[in-house]
Amino acid sequence: MPKMKSHSGAKKRVRKTGSGKLAMKRHSRSHLLQQKSKRQKRLNRTIVLGKTNVKSIRQLLPNI
Repeated sequence: MPKMKSHSGAKKRVRKTGSGKLAMKRHSRSHLLQQKSKRQKRLNRTIVLGKTNVKSIRQLLPNI
């Protein structure tokens, strides 16, 4: 049986926290921050994925 492959796009975007949860950064928060509002920049933090998203991400990343 062949090896299970991880989704290369998901590998670059999702990481595992110290407690074992999955976390990711939000989109469009890395450049052109000078003209964005304070609220948008405040939402720049990493988010922990919820239960519904974790199930689908685990299928994309079986080895994480």
